[in-house]
Amino acid sequence: MPNHFATCFTKQSTILRTCESKATRLLCLIAILGFIVSSPTEVARANAFPSGLIRLIVPFPPGGAIDVVARLLQPYLQKSIGQTVIVENIAGASGSLGAAAVARAPADGLTILVTPSEFGVNAAIRRNLQYDAERDFAPISVVAINPLLFLVNPNVKARTLQNFVALAKAEPNKINYATPGASSHAHLLLESFSLQAGIKMLHIPYRGGADVVLATVANDAQLTLLSPLAASAQLRGGKLVAIASGGKSRDSMFPDVPTAVESGFSNFEAVQWIGLLARAGTPPEALERLNAEINKAVLEPVFIERLKSLGATAAGGTAKEFQELIAHDIRRWKDVASKVNIAIE
Repeated sequence: MPNHFATCFTKQSTILRTCESKATRLLCLIAILGFIVSSPTEVARANAFPSGLIRLIVPFPPGGAIDVVARLLQPYLQKSIGQTVIVENIAGASGSLGAAAVARAPADGLTILVTPSEFGVNAAIRRNLQYDAERDFAPISVVAINPLLFLVNPNVKARTLQNFVALAKAEPNKINYATPGASSHAHLLLESFSLQAGIKMLHIPYRGGADVVLATVANDAQLTLLSPLAASAQLRGGKLVAIASGGKSRDSMFPDVPTAVESGFSNFEAVQWIGLLARAGTPPEALERLNAEINKAVLEPVFIERLKSLGATAAGGTAKEFQELIAHDIRRWKDVASKVNIAIE
């Protein structure tokens, strides 16, 4: 409040200096009084946020990349908004169960979906979703972007993507690859890659990224395409080996790992985004506040470095940009699903 009135009196002096006649000064004083009366309301409106427990819904099991990002974000939101924030995992159906829970929640900004690129994949290929991805949600902001890594079990006799493809061609349908679910983002990407590379592998779907990591470490699956966020400890410990990156350029955390394009697979890109959405109908003031707080958090050096250490880049941006990204992804994955013959559920 003191800062507000200091601003008012500064503006008051400026206005009065420009007023020459008594009549004009009277009008100016009325304008100043209007400013003083209305501004606290405007400030309150700008800072408005519903009171209550804030739930960050992660639509995958604990331990995966999305869960990690949500738990990194939780203390920033709790401190900046001044309300308790918890992370809640509602896993199943490649993230669509958690999304459905948010679509059914009150439109008050207290229940927020933390979701990866699977959100667009589900919208593109699943017929029986309990929500409409574009109609029932209000995008808030992208939080992080990270290239996915081609990861193999150390027992696989390939340390480059070219060598892996040669191995897969020599043994059709003998290599298993793991993903966080049937018709998931990774599933579509690896089927698309297999088509481009001319190889055939067996798909083993799991319930989340943490299970995929365990399966690949155990050699139940020999390959996966996964975020380094979910596998950083296993990579550092040598339990998994990165043979290629899906980014446009090499990952700064893995400078010795070439991209898929460098490895001879032109136009292949595997990048995951992680973003926040609320239920459609959430008050604009709450959405604006959440967007503002996310864009502050992604500028925090500790947040940036923590994500970077896990192979991801802090993002941010506007709600409109995020909305356009989701629409683009839905179109893209519909096209990919038809090309690689993944049945639409």
